[in-house]
Amino acid sequence: MTEESKTPLPEITIDQMPAVMQKAVAQVGWSELMPVQKKAIPYFRAGVDLMVQAQTGSGKTGAFILPILELVDTNKKACQALILVPTRELAQQVARDATALAAGTNFGVVSVYGGSSYKPQIEAFKEGVQLVVGTPGRILDHLIKRNLKLDDLRILVFDEADRMMSMGFFEDMLRVQEFLPDRPVQTGMFSATFPAQVMHLTSYFLEEPEFISLSRETIYVEDTEHVFYLMPGMEKDRALVRIIEMENPQQTLIFCNTKDRVFYVARVLQRFGFNADQLSSDLSQSARDEVLNRLREGRLRFLVATDVAARGIDIPDLSHVIQYEPPEDLEAYIHRAGRTGRAGASGTAIMLVNYNEERQLTRIGAHYKIEFTERKLPQDEDVENLVSQRLIGQLEAKLRHRDRLQIERMQRFLPLVKELAEDEEGISLLAMLLDDTYHEWMHHPPKLEAVGTKAKRKESKPRGQRRSGSGQGGSGRQEKGRGSGRRENWSRSNKQKKR
Repeated sequence: MTEESKTPLPEITIDQMPAVMQKAVAQVGWSELMPVQKKAIPYFRAGVDLMVQAQTGSGKTGAFILPILELVDTNKKACQALILVPTRELAQQVARDATALAAGTNFGVVSVYGGSSYKPQIEAFKEGVQLVVGTPGRILDHLIKRNLKLDDLRILVFDEADRMMSMGFFEDMLRVQEFLPDRPVQTGMFSATFPAQVMHLTSYFLEEPEFISLSRETIYVEDTEHVFYLMPGMEKDRALVRIIEMENPQQTLIFCNTKDRVFYVARVLQRFGFNADQLSSDLSQSARDEVLNRLREGRLRFLVATDVAARGIDIPDLSHVIQYEPPEDLEAYIHRAGRTGRAGASGTAIMLVNYNEERQLTRIGAHYKIEFTERKLPQDEDVENLVSQRLIGQLEAKLRHRDRLQIERMQRFLPLVKELAEDEEGISLLAMLLDDTYHEWMHHPPKLEAVGTKAKRKESKPRGQRRSGSGQGGSGRQEKGRGSGRRENWSRSNKQKKR
């Protein structure tokens, strides 16, 4: 289990920051630091690997950009800081924020992401920017083609790590590791939640990380976030589809109050192309066993069930539970929500509530002293944007695995693609192919244990062991240079206090 340090570093204020940081915050007009910035910046300055649990909009971008401004050498025209983000919009936003904070200096920033031209990105690398912000797939493309080199990298940040995992970037994130310098690189990971997938990722990139939670009162990662979406009753089926598309959980239990509702919801999901099935008292024992075996073996992503039918089901890495409607029995809520957030990971319990069901939501919250978080229901355009980026990332990854003969073979279809793109019927044919490709991937998402055979050469050793002693003169954080002494002194005194 990961928890906050019992001897945390003192929070920092603006007047305690070094000159380069004070100048940066003055330029953007900040009179005070946000809580996440006050807490996280001291750890970054101490050279410590860090996990931060913080929601979007909490000010986390400044928490890692400000330390980067102090850490990098603006006289060295090379990538010294890399920030991986899930979407092009976030890449653009982080790059804008960094540019604003670094205004008036020689600090160079570029954002890179799929679905855009390679040329300006390559030109920026050649000019020698110190900070690169991008999506994992496009970053990996540049690394493989040697457009981008990380020989001088000093700090790596994963922003919104849980969203990157839901976008299907796990394999790309692992492969990026192969291009990191053979020495310690300070790493920070920011995430609204730390489900099992993200916790799995931390073992590859972070070394004895400290943990800071800004999301809620608890200091433990092992936790369940209770959220709800409010909507008209007639929109629940389409709303469920949009929520699943946005969340993209690896496996999910969906609870309904009646077997008729179970049948309906399962059919809706199947018609939309999801790998879904149902479990109700109407099923024979053999059919029930077959469904449960598929679920346990990871061959079934979405199981729709009643409370009675779902008894005895235990999936340790279940990141999401969705309640299509509030349970009629208050006790059932805890049994449903308790299926996620296990084994040291965090989970999300989602409830769909129509206007007539708000009273039951209030009763559940009061009975169990749960503070539900209301989320804005995603709209069709939100889903379209996210699905497009997700698909581009998957297609780029597939293209990377093609050999020269396969690339030569596909050239024969380029004239046809151009022709199809010029009329409505042709566009419909292309959209159909993309839709089939996307849903084939959604039916068969990569399993964590099957991913990254390329990274297997690292044998899952602790990060310090994987990157230490390659002629660098020693091992561990002490190789870092500036800040390493602060980290060493703090770590030693911290361990003594813990004893």
